Amino acid sequence: MSEGPLDHLIRLLAGLPGLGNRSARRIALHLLERRETLMLPLARGLEHAATEIKDCDVCGNLDSVSPCRVCCDPARDAAKICVVAHVSDVWAVERTGAYRGRYHVLGGLLSALDGVGPADLRIEALFSRLKAPSAYAAANDSKISEDVQHIEEVILALSATVDGQSTAHYIADHLQDFPIKVTRLAHGVPVGGELDYLDDGTIVTALNSRSAA
Repeated sequence: MSEGPLDHLIRLLAGLPGLGNRSARRIALHLLERRETLMLPLARGLEHAATEIKDCDVCGNLDSVSPCRVCCDPARDAAKICVVAHVSDVWAVERTGAYRGRYHVLGGLLSALDGVGPADLRIEALFSRLKAPSAYAAANDSKISEDVQHIEEVILALSATVDGQSTAHYIADHLQDFPIKVTRLAHGVPVGGELDYLDDGTIVTALNSRSAA
């Protein structure tokens, strides 16, 4: 028996994080009851986002332009790079307003259980960015000004999980020969805690209390 459009919609919604079939059915019904005011604008918004939003070639953030607006902001401290696992972690740090440097999104964490190795993440891109900022920017057709001042500090803002700490150790070990200060988030991040779920005050405390890796 072929799948009808309603069943197809429910199946797509059920595939979203945190939603099951029952929640998906309720959302589908809510959308269908508000087709003109909610469902159609949402559909247009999703299509627009799918075509316009892209990965930043420099840091891996999401934006409608590449390099992203964070990388191109001259008010940002180009001497500091905050390394995070996911774009959601960039949003979490930005929400606090406590950090005014730039970012590097790895795209995940090292995980032996899941078969995620260094080649699966943007770790080499980070090393290339640190070795020759201006060359890296030029190779990515970037208008950013990382060549104006060399990178002085890398902040490893990774979750306090086994995978997060393993990734931080791996990066810190490979940065030992770089003339760069390497720090990690310290007080405020609980063991096993995910950065994206922490409150603003906890993230601010962790940023202000970071220590050498």
